[in-house]
Amino acid sequence: MANLYKKDAPFQVLISFKKYLDVLEHIRYNDRLEYRVNYAESLIERTRKFPELRDGFQDESLLEKHEDLIRQLLADLFPTGLTRNEIKAASVPLSKTTFNYTERFKGILKDAGKDFEIELRNIGDDEFYVFCCCLILQSYFKRDIKSTMPLYYDIPNRLGIMKHYKITVNSDFTEVYPTEDAKIPTDDVLDMLLENLDDFKLWKKYFPPKSWVLKGFTIVSLVDCTSEVALSDLKSSMIEIDPEDLSPDENLVEIFKSYFDVPELNFGLMLFDKKDQKLGRLPIYENVFTHHVLDFWINAFDEETRKSTFTNLNHNSKPIVISNVDKLDDNIKELPSFSILRNNNINSFMVIPIMKDNELLAIMEFTSPQANSFNGLKLKKMEFFTDMILFSLNRFSFEKNYQIEAIIQREYTSIHDSVVWKFRNEAEKYFNASLGKKMYTLKQISFKNLTPLFGFSDIRSSSEKRFNLMLEDLNQQLESLHDIFTLINSDSEKYLLALDVFENELNNEIKADTEQRLQRFLREEIHPYLQGKLELKTDREIKNKIKDYFVQVFTQTDLFYANRKNLDDSITLVNRKLADMLDESQVKAQQIFPHYYERFKSDGVEHNLYIGHNIAPDLSYTSKVVHKLRYWQLKTICNMEREFQTFKKSLPIQLDIASLLFVYNEKIDIRFRMDEKRFDVDGAYNSYYEIVKKRLDKAHVKDSSERITCPGKITIVYFGMENQKEYLEYINKLQKKEILQNDIEFLKVEDLQGITGLLALRVSLTQDQSIK
Repeated sequence: MANLYKKDAPFQVLISFKKYLDVLEHIRYNDRLEYRVNYAESLIERTRKFPELRDGFQDESLLEKHEDLIRQLLADLFPTGLTRNEIKAASVPLSKTTFNYTERFKGILKDAGKDFEIELRNIGDDEFYVFCCCLILQSYFKRDIKSTMPLYYDIPNRLGIMKHYKITVNSDFTEVYPTEDAKIPTDDVLDMLLENLDDFKLWKKYFPPKSWVLKGFTIVSLVDCTSEVALSDLKSSMIEIDPEDLSPDENLVEIFKSYFDVPELNFGLMLFDKKDQKLGRLPIYENVFTHHVLDFWINAFDEETRKSTFTNLNHNSKPIVISNVDKLDDNIKELPSFSILRNNNINSFMVIPIMKDNELLAIMEFTSPQANSFNGLKLKKMEFFTDMILFSLNRFSFEKNYQIEAIIQREYTSIHDSVVWKFRNEAEKYFNASLGKKMYTLKQISFKNLTPLFGFSDIRSSSEKRFNLMLEDLNQQLESLHDIFTLINSDSEKYLLALDVFENELNNEIKADTEQRLQRFLREEIHPYLQGKLELKTDREIKNKIKDYFVQVFTQTDLFYANRKNLDDSITLVNRKLADMLDESQVKAQQIFPHYYERFKSDGVEHNLYIGHNIAPDLSYTSKVVHKLRYWQLKTICNMEREFQTFKKSLPIQLDIASLLFVYNEKIDIRFRMDEKRFDVDGAYNSYYEIVKKRLDKAHVKDSSERITCPGKITIVYFGMENQKEYLEYINKLQKKEILQNDIEFLKVEDLQGITGLLALRVSLTQDQSIK
């Protein structure tokens, strides 16, 4: 066998008993006890027939061939009296090759199963290589390397519980020496290597593979440290809970099995909501943990009983430990609540409140189908990691609150990152004044002389679609009711007449309050009548039709809603897709120059950008910044339009969008409105900009009934020829990239109320070419 290691190593390995035979030679010639001399001489003579035992070999089959001789040879190192107590074997250093086991070690390997292969725990190939090199430094160069890597074997027992064993290695019977090809590093090089333990290539440079010889054998002794390793793993799992990346550690239950030495164990944890006085699940562990006892606690008691129980826990937080459910009092077994234990095959359990400062934080449960799995001693083991659970829960709570605040900041307020510095400045002044017991009035937050950029991607004809789908829903509902009352016959004539009146009104002369009157009629008369029919002995066919009808009714409005729901879902999906693309592209835009950005979702997405020196006073600001951001805006709106063309195929209701950019050269001011918690344009003069924005949505081409926006085209509205020239350059760039077509339209916008002289460019998008 050429190599005894699975992993790459700096060694050529030879199994040899030379150094131990030298010990026997010493006994032979120096020991005063005759039986010791005879014993040593006998072994030496027997091994002379097999020179490979002294010279060294790599063929592992020789270990089996000489098994009896090796056992006798190493008898002093493996006393018979300790063979059932010690976990011990001889081995090739740092190899899975072990031999000459004690009886206890043999039993452990037998319980693990014939297919089990013993392996070192959690040691990578590069780590292993450097560790081997460190052995050379210790053995050959006599470097005193204090820090050594702890080594472990993970071996399952016959019940499937993973047991962890720490390995101690006796290397007295090994020797390390260089081959002819070895490089002998200087002391300076060795110092440099020890300073760079993670530089694996550097170590391989000075200690190439197989350039040294490792000859001999080691003695490995194992100590069962399952509880210690499991405790360490538990602490690591508790620390690693990360609300930003909510992925459960599915090994946690397995770790608990090892820690408590319980092969069939289930674990549950619920957090306690102090405000609502109730327990709640951790969503990330929904499919990992079980909550049989805790679920019962939530569902079996009424709210008043639960709250009083939690209040009592603050005064008496003693855990509950039931070792054997069958030994509970008979009167307890007769309680309905006892069925949860029977139904889930729970025969032993612990319920443990987690407290801090006499307040309940969470409750843990451990359950097992095996009786006597849990007892007071197992509960005692909880004390060793209770502090870590408290730390983990506090950290989770802190991170959760932090993330909630971040969501509120992102989703519900307009304090954008680019302007938050000014809010912080004011907040710091207020805070410093409060420390000095002084009064300070918060100043208004405003930014002056900004250049605005505005654009929208509007869902075309959404109001018309919603109206037509409303008619479809209501007509389907009236038709369904008509079928039901036709079957009922008795008492149905007045209802059929009323339904016909509403149907005629919907399809011929619909009024503003038609839907509301129908809704009231259904809620007050039709639905109570049909509900009554369900409770009486009614014909099965009629009952089934009534049930099918109510399945389609949207309970909040008492109306059919399926078609309108498809439209609302489609609009929501479009808005989310467009908004996400815009937000993602904004990251690049902020790198051009920090600016204030906001967007709004309604039937489509609109966005505002405000750019100026006042937003980032420490950076150089020129007109080129505006030009770059205007080009970014046009390119982004094109990207959104083109992505939508692919995306819209998957929508429940087919929709179209039309996009527009408005170019405005005048500077404006914005001010944060404390009452609305958002920025708005400041002053009467600046409001002109807002008026133009609002009226562009439905504007037409001058002297025409055609809208200036059009699906599949980008419309750019501006005031003067200077802007036209600028945007023609941008369009030309995108045409060269085959993003826009060569079909530019030069339009005049109709006169709007108080607004004249607006011009527009309109250009079509090409197909199947992504933005570069």
